[in-house]
Amino acid sequence: MSGRVTPYGGAATVPDTRWSTRDIVVTAVIAVAFGVVFWAWGYVWNFAGPLFTALKPAEYIISGIWLMPAIIAPLVVRKPGAAIYAEMVAAILENVLGSTWGLDVLFSGFVQGVAAEVVFAFALYRVFSLRVVMVAAGLAGVGEAIHDILIYYPTYSADLQIATIVAAALSGVVVAGLGSWWLVRALRRAGVLEGFPADD
Repeated sequence: MSGRVTPYGGAATVPDTRWSTRDIVVTAVIAVAFGVVFWAWGYVWNFAGPLFTALKPAEYIISGIWLMPAIIAPLVVRKPGAAIYAEMVAAILENVLGSTWGLDVLFSGFVQGVAAEVVFAFALYRVFSLRVVMVAAGLAGVGEAIHDILIYYPTYSADLQIATIVAAALSGVVVAGLGSWWLVRALRRAGVLEGFPADD
């Protein structure tokens, strides 16, 4: 694919929206790896819970881990639907392994994937700059928080609900956004992404 430099520091290309077998497999591998991480992170979340008793929304500073496949997969394959696909496969595996939240992880994963997907779609799957990645991750964090507020914390005061959204968005930007960006760059330097758009 041909590319050009954009004002946002990313490469704008005419996207090839067709999924290849390799795209499907690599996205699945990313999702499966994070499905295991999700399952393990559930225990970390529950173990750390008492540390945030005084200010429950603060625990969302560690929630960005659950958003990473929705950022990493699109960065690697750059195909429409990658964020949703990766989040859903990861959530399904988390549930199969024994999530403490049961089937709700599927709904949560869908919301997070859609939120990130909206940003990449708005950029027409052409711009994958750090700015776009951070916005996608931040919006995924907002989606995560709104889902949790509606399902688990509907009785929170407005202040606590806003604090939850802010904490989740910040975790999305820093953990999922910057974290995914650095991870993909590291994989690229290691030659793991040779042949993928992320290697351009």
